[in-house]
Amino acid sequence: MSFVISVHLDMISIAIIEDDTDIRETICTYLGQQEQYMCNYAFESVEAFLDSLNEDNLPNVVLMDIGLPGMSGISGIKIIKERYPDIDIVMLTVYNDPNRIFDSLCAGASGYLLKTTPLPEIRDAIKELHEGGSPMSPQIARRVVDFFHPRISGLPESPLTDREKEIIAGLVDGLSYKMIAQRLHISIETVRYHIKNIYRKLHVHSKVQLISKSMRGEI
Repeated sequence: MSFVISVHLDMISIAIIEDDTDIRETICTYLGQQEQYMCNYAFESVEAFLDSLNEDNLPNVVLMDIGLPGMSGISGIKIIKERYPDIDIVMLTVYNDPNRIFDSLCAGASGYLLKTTPLPEIRDAIKELHEGGSPMSPQIARRVVDFFHPRISGLPESPLTDREKEIIAGLVDGLSYKMIAQRLHISIETVRYHIKNIYRKLHVHSKVQLISKSMRGEI
């Protein structure tokens, strides 16, 4: 079953593109019962949605599955955003693998929810999106964060000791060997000993190379 409903200007108009009839109609009926929400498009494919769009009655938000008959949801994002850049798109899918998440976001999706999301949370996510946010299920948000900020346990351990790092910090601050020794309450010979080990561990041959590595975040 596919249907189109007229929209009022003070409402958040919503479109659903979902090939499972029960899911599509359940979400659309629920949202249509909420204050300031109206589900004015509900179709099983991107093609059917695009064929039925009215230039004078565009939805504010599209909830869209990825695995659809015909064109995939990810391919649909690109076409919808090219034709109607002001429409916000949220993926509503069973897929939580990184490839589909990032393909969707790169294609232009503004949010990503799993189908296990309760109806009230879908409603709140649409409101968040309409107010300028980017709603994501907690599992999806964690994957995005992990992508941009790899967990410390996954990073190689530094070969440097804490004392060696303190000495490098002194060099970056422009201190001489004598000043570093005074700062750390050690002898100049101890500073030289540590610097020799630092050069060996980091495969550098000068203070300039060492400072450059530090400034690039490679230490």
